[in-house]
Amino acid sequence: MIASKSYRIQIDETSYEVDDPVIAGFQLLDTAGKRPSDEYLIFQRLQNGQLEEIRPDETVDLRKPGIEAFITWQSDRSFRFVIDGRKFEWGIPLITGLKLKQLAGVDAQSYGVWLEVRGKEDRPVGNEESVDLQAPGVEHFFTGKKTTTEG
Repeated sequence: MIASKSYRIQIDETSYEVDDPVIAGFQLLDTAGKRPSDEYLIFQRLQNGQLEEIRPDETVDLRKPGIEAFITWQSDRSFRFVIDGRKFEWGIPLITGLKLKQLAGVDAQSYGVWLEVRGKEDRPVGNEESVDLQAPGVEHFFTGKKTTTEG
């Protein structure tokens, strides 16, 4: 008798083991107890730090090495933004400056993040400050080393 292989996944910081190597989005949500599944979004955390939305009927192949990591939100739509030229999708309308820095892969203490504002001065976004992603269009952010004037 051949023992079945299990696959380790992480959903919202909790680890699970599943037997199916190819699993659908709704099965991932069910595994995490996110019911009814049509009220949730699930995103796969990619190796490069970006997030990719997984449709309920879309499958993910877990046979690749490593732990597959996913994030869920109770939401009916996703929000898109760009940071440092990389496109991201997000499951809720608000995002903090600190989370933007984490997604960009920069040091939160030595880097700043700014919201590009067309025709006006770009607006700095503090670590604890939230930006509303519901405005029409795609928000564009960029990071850079903080400059200091302390003597």
